[in-house]
Amino acid sequence: MSEDKTSSWAALQNPAFRKLWFATVTSGICVSAHDTAATWMMNSTSRSTLLLSLMSTAATLPFFLFILPAGALADITDHKKMLSAAYIWLAVCASGLAILGWLNLLNPAVILGSVFLIGTGFALNAPAFSAVVPEIVSDEQLPSASTLTGLQLNISTIVGPALGGLILAVAGAKAVFALNALFLLAVPISIGPWKRTVTKLPLESFFESVTSAIRYVRYSRGIRVILFRNALFSLFIAVVPALMPVLGLKELHLGPSHLGLLYTSMGIGSVLAAVFILPWARAHFSPETLTQLAMLARWIAVVLMALVREPHAFLLVAALAGVVWTVMAAELWLAAQRAMPVWARGRMNATVIMVSQGAMALGGIVWGTIAATAGVRTALLVNVFLGICSVALLRLLRAPLSIDFTMTTNLNAVPATVVNVGYKLLYRPQPKDGPVLLTVEFELDRARGSKFVDLMSEVRLIHLRSGAYNWQLFEDPSRHNTFRMEVMFPSWTQYLLQQNRMTKADRDVFEEAESLHVGPVPPEVRMYLGVNKELLLHKAQMPK
Repeated sequence: MSEDKTSSWAALQNPAFRKLWFATVTSGICVSAHDTAATWMMNSTSRSTLLLSLMSTAATLPFFLFILPAGALADITDHKKMLSAAYIWLAVCASGLAILGWLNLLNPAVILGSVFLIGTGFALNAPAFSAVVPEIVSDEQLPSASTLTGLQLNISTIVGPALGGLILAVAGAKAVFALNALFLLAVPISIGPWKRTVTKLPLESFFESVTSAIRYVRYSRGIRVILFRNALFSLFIAVVPALMPVLGLKELHLGPSHLGLLYTSMGIGSVLAAVFILPWARAHFSPETLTQLAMLARWIAVVLMALVREPHAFLLVAALAGVVWTVMAAELWLAAQRAMPVWARGRMNATVIMVSQGAMALGGIVWGTIAATAGVRTALLVNVFLGICSVALLRLLRAPLSIDFTMTTNLNAVPATVVNVGYKLLYRPQPKDGPVLLTVEFELDRARGSKFVDLMSEVRLIHLRSGAYNWQLFEDPSRHNTFRMEVMFPSWTQYLLQQNRMTKADRDVFEEAESLHVGPVPPEVRMYLGVNKELLLHKAQMPK
């Protein structure tokens, strides 16, 4: 692999991405400063270990609750408008918290509520942002964009907490919240000039968009592997954001500026991983090997978090935690982008984030509860023990969970000519007309019947994950070696969309199946439209 393609900075050559990236770095720094100030205020208003650990749960729970609807919206609305609306919402929430601070109305409930509302804004933003980045950059720049997106978060965690701690000491938390509100508006301003390509295909309804996301996950093994790996990673890595503030404030007794340095150390580790470790590691290891090595390092980092209590040494432990978090998260995010088709990217990113953040929220509750009842050290060691047990169990069961399959996946959409209706329709159905029944009839050589059935199993999954809701294969008992495939779509819109969702790999499967046909003419393709009152009325109005 060439050095240019593995460079962490390649995507910055793209002007649109460069503007967006610098804007997100600036706003991200202020968001990290905001988080530090909110954590400090929670510790100032309540001495509860559980409430401190619930800060991470309040931030991640909105992703579990709202991310899938947000992903569905992202695929049927303008990504740029949705991104801008989300950041305006974030600015309003941050400014509201600043006003409450100036009025001396901050308490644990208000702080947790504000964290939840800001998390809701990021939940609405995440699918649109994740879908925008692959649209802006080329396929060759995508690994760099993945690294830089993580690097943006890491730079934010280096500068933001230190900045937050400094402003906290000088002007108080309310000034940090107000600064965050101001700089959150940088992102919608930066993305304003970008013009995205608008599809001419009909749009799905919100309900159809959500349903198709669920259907795609159900019939796509690759996405299910990605979801499981993200859930497992998030459940165990949640111990870091849940207990890091507890360790800093309760165990190490750090002040506001030193608490900021703790998060800054994590950010430095993340930057080192993004700039130096990831480019080298990606050139020498497969994604699966790289994540396995990072997992071993994570166990070491968590054990050190349990044992080290000298503040300066603990900063190095925090840096190691930042390294492993970045490596694993970046590889899983890149694998997810490669495993999802363009047409479902908003919904699939939403699904990945929903599962990840749901597991993160659950992990925050679990590790926070254990820490509150049995102690922080016990919670950290239990985390490592259960992590090792889960990996051992999966290896014992020989679960096929490797993410290396994404290295050869080709999900670029191409026109699917093999299932298009080959005759002229008498009239053009309306978008909501349906259901639509598509039938294809094959004549086979009996000697190749077994291979045909195997290919049809793949064809079934392709249809069901790209728009169909029913698929059947029948054999004609009155004619030798004659098979009939029937595919049902909920509407004419879904049929048209399905035609444009076929990937190159999907088309190759269809063409291989068609090549087994031995009849004198190509396989007969027919379409039938469900008869309802609207269609009967339409036909009655047609000229005789």
